[in-house]
Amino acid sequence: MKEERRIPKRKADHIHIALTREVTGRGITTGMERYRFRHEALPEIDFSEVSLSASFLGRPLKAPFLISSMTGGTEQAGRINAALAEAAQERGWAMGLGSVRVAIEHPETAATFRVRPVAPDIPLLANLGAVQLNYGYGAEQCRRAVELTEADGLVLHLNAMQEVFQPEGNTRFGNLLRKIEEVCRALEVPVGVKEVGFGIHGRLARQLFDAGVQFVDVAGAGGTSWIQVEKYRAKDPLLAAVAEAFADWGLSTADCVRDVRRHVPEGCVIASGGLKTGVDAAKSIALGADLAGFGRSLLPAAATCDPEEIAREMKRIELECKIAMFGAGIATVDGLKGTDRLFRAGDPPGFDG
Repeated sequence: MKEERRIPKRKADHIHIALTREVTGRGITTGMERYRFRHEALPEIDFSEVSLSASFLGRPLKAPFLISSMTGGTEQAGRINAALAEAAQERGWAMGLGSVRVAIEHPETAATFRVRPVAPDIPLLANLGAVQLNYGYGAEQCRRAVELTEADGLVLHLNAMQEVFQPEGNTRFGNLLRKIEEVCRALEVPVGVKEVGFGIHGRLARQLFDAGVQFVDVAGAGGTSWIQVEKYRAKDPLLAAVAEAFADWGLSTADCVRDVRRHVPEGCVIASGGLKTGVDAAKSIALGADLAGFGRSLLPAAATCDPEEIAREMKRIELECKIAMFGAGIATVDGLKGTDRLFRAGDPPGFDG
């Protein structure tokens, strides 16, 4: 296939596979089921007092939630991004865009990432693969991604395991930390780093923040496995067979959040990877995250390209989170962070604490 068609075709394949195939990791979970809130029969707050207000990258949020980076680069992806952005603007969520590399290399696809006109107020993240810093990309291309999308920040994604299984994968991941540091120093906007579904542990997060990264999205295991996504695209039967051995690969989202917060008490941490409900989101924030990200759980609604359908799913997540906070007697997101009202299932819930 000609180079000019390869990336857009891959983006279309990814959307189709994520919507129609079973691509959730097997034998591993987000870990959120291991935690429960201590129920407060007398919460001592009114439900109307429960507030989800938060902020990110200097912009206010109505809820501490992020639409995780998903897509871009095709006509369908453009419609999905526009619908997601319109819903995010209405509900006051942050939004990440899919990899903007396709728009840099194929300018005719740039419009599929331009959502700022329908989302003027929300925090918006441009996105590039960190590995591209070993394939000729540098601060200039990173800056171009931010300018093209009118974003508030740039996220560099780490997808080493996906690239290994991708037929056209880029696997030169050596010496990337230094190059990430160079981008952080050069760009005028905050730079963050995210995984794509296999998790970031605390020691790596500490290295990233020390290099100048301003936020980390752990994007842990328990949701979409991009190894399994690429299995369905594999042209090599051997590679497709090998993918089965990695169905349970990765670090659970809950474990990542706890470990990153332990190593980086001062940094901005985003929890994503298999989150489906507002209760999951509340747990992730109680474990140490600042924001909770939702990706494939929103994709079926997003595929309708109907902002109202997407907004309904977002409202559900918000209400679930608010009710969980109310049931635990917690009125604010700041109060939710690091609360002692979350306990590990099987441990005493602090009845006498």
